[in-house]
Amino acid sequence: MQTLQKWGAQSGCAAFSRDMSRYLSRISATECSEADAATSNNFVRKMRPPARMCDLETRRAMACCAPEAGGMMAVMNAPIFSSAHPADQLAEFSDADSAMARIREIYDSSVAAVRARFDAFAKGKPLPSAAHACYPYLGISVNLETMVTDSRPSWGTVAYPGVYGTTVTRPDLLCDYYRDQIERLMRYHRVPVVVGLSRRPIPLPFVIEASTTDISYTQARELEASFVLPELSRIDDSIANGTYEPTPGEAWPLSLFPAERVDLALQRLYHYTGTAPHHFQRFVLFTNYQRYVDEFVTLGRSLMSGDGGDGYVRFVEPGDVMQDLGGTEPDDAARPKALPQMPAYHLVREDGLGVTLVNIGVGPSNAKTMTDHLAVLRPHCWLMVGHCGGLRRSQQLGDYVLAHAYVRDDHVLDHDLPPWVPVPPIAEIQVALQEAVARVTGLSGTEMKTRMRTGTVVSTDDRNWELKSKALYARFNQSRAIAIDMESAAVAANGFRLRVPYGTLLCVSDKPLHGELKLRGMANAFYRQRVSQHMTIGLEAIRILRENGVEQLHSRKLRSFDEPAFR
Repeated sequence: MQTLQKWGAQSGCAAFSRDMSRYLSRISATECSEADAATSNNFVRKMRPPARMCDLETRRAMACCAPEAGGMMAVMNAPIFSSAHPADQLAEFSDADSAMARIREIYDSSVAAVRARFDAFAKGKPLPSAAHACYPYLGISVNLETMVTDSRPSWGTVAYPGVYGTTVTRPDLLCDYYRDQIERLMRYHRVPVVVGLSRRPIPLPFVIEASTTDISYTQARELEASFVLPELSRIDDSIANGTYEPTPGEAWPLSLFPAERVDLALQRLYHYTGTAPHHFQRFVLFTNYQRYVDEFVTLGRSLMSGDGGDGYVRFVEPGDVMQDLGGTEPDDAARPKALPQMPAYHLVREDGLGVTLVNIGVGPSNAKTMTDHLAVLRPHCWLMVGHCGGLRRSQQLGDYVLAHAYVRDDHVLDHDLPPWVPVPPIAEIQVALQEAVARVTGLSGTEMKTRMRTGTVVSTDDRNWELKSKALYARFNQSRAIAIDMESAAVAANGFRLRVPYGTLLCVSDKPLHGELKLRGMANAFYRQRVSQHMTIGLEAIRILRENGVEQLHSRKLRSFDEPAFR
């Protein structure tokens, strides 16, 4: 005990020394009951908060001091009992398919109970019980013997011994993703997972999607007393932001997004994009102008009328208007009369590795809103393709800008990701974008460097920044910026924050600092010459990334030292 406490004091991990003293004073050095094991696991979880960067040293110290501590290592390696998991009806599973079958069973049963209660409510009948209508729970218990410490993978493992868990939702939509996470957890840690019924009820709006026009105004007022509604105080991004601290005895998170956060995002995705979440593909393009959408729509319809190419089997437009490969183009009457705020279009592949294009419009707020919600689908990457203002006199209209850094003057994410946090480029995406530009344009060598500049992009929240360009000149100069827009930094910063690989390739459409403004005739000529090429470059970059394998995108670059196991 003295050696462990002494190590804690010498290493600067005073909290470890204090907790060790408290812990050892409560147990016998030679005895280990079930209660002791549960206590040990609470202790292990307590001693490893993110701010104390002593996890590896802690384990080494405990290993070195095992002879002196007597039964200490037996306590640390004892099984973690299911009572630590905040769920009921827990069952162990050693294969992912069986675990997913149980998750689906629990989810379907809970949803059916909520719907039955709602149907009775709408008809004025007595309400059946829905006490068991809760989300499925997925958990894992890891001790020191089953930790992965050598060549730890970038995802799929936990960082410390302890109890981990998360609520899960929509197994119909996220089955492949969840199965992949479960398989990795069991393979790396060599322990089963547990599945059970969580104690978090499924809120009514996440189950009943149809309009409630059959409900009277009085009934609508009574909903809150009869049903669970979303509790927004519990739906946040503290896990993703790295600020989450569980209460004593609470399981540590397995996922960045608990079930309620996922359900909220899925609901809002449909609201903002006009397409159901299951159409979204794992490669995403964002753009800030309608002409890019027009080009993508023309391409999608053309591919469906031909042989598809690159494995595309369906093109989906807002309103879930679909054209299958070889099918006829839908009639205009099937399309919505008005587009949603950020319409989405999907070139669908059966494996989900197609392309989704979202027109996020102008401004960082839309960029944040869309990436906040789209992230729960865990795309393999998202790319910003739009146009920008060139800041260098040597640039020409139509030149490309490959962003490798950002000045975040949009401030839209400052609360979630402080401005001092760097947003580094993702090497694999930078290489793919550069290679795509070379393939599509045929440029190389000095000509390539002249027509595609790599550098810093300023993203602003002021559309009329030109009116204060004199005041901004020094800032542009000091940051070595080569372009300015309003969306790229938000897209990249939220990719960094939410662990979605990101990239930016912009096209210079005007140069306000140098008198070349975006006049109507110039803009039309620019669009005719460049939009098609730019869109082709974006799709070629995605093809390169897909062919190189998506696994290489999910590296350690975006993951912290105290990261949930799920990708």
